[in-house]
Amino acid sequence: MTEPAPSRVRAERQGRKGEAAAAMYLRAKGWRVLAERVRNPAGEIDLIARRGTMVIFVEVKWRARAQELDLAIDARRLARVCAAAEAEAHKYLRDGDDMRIDVLLLAPGRLPRHLANAGQF
Repeated sequence: MTEPAPSRVRAERQGRKGEAAAAMYLRAKGWRVLAERVRNPAGEIDLIARRGTMVIFVEVKWRARAQELDLAIDARRLARVCAAAEAEAHKYLRDGDDMRIDVLLLAPGRLPRHLANAGQF
């Protein structure tokens, strides 16, 4: 088995730090993080959180420069998160709950930008 490229290892490490920061941000906003890094054949969900009867499936994007955040998420990535969320929703939803896809964009020295209801099922 070959070792991943050093740049890939750095990106993975930074992605995990971004997800941890996003989880702290959500907790500060009153969300309870239910799961992190949930993978299934349809894709991956970075965070799943609940506040009241709303369950959110969150894609987290971290970039070294804030200017890069506008291009960090695209329709293909959102579609994969939506598909993964549909496959996992039954594990996290209760009767009467609502769900949505959110995106959290993070960059050093900036407050997180929370895009609520960014994807469609």
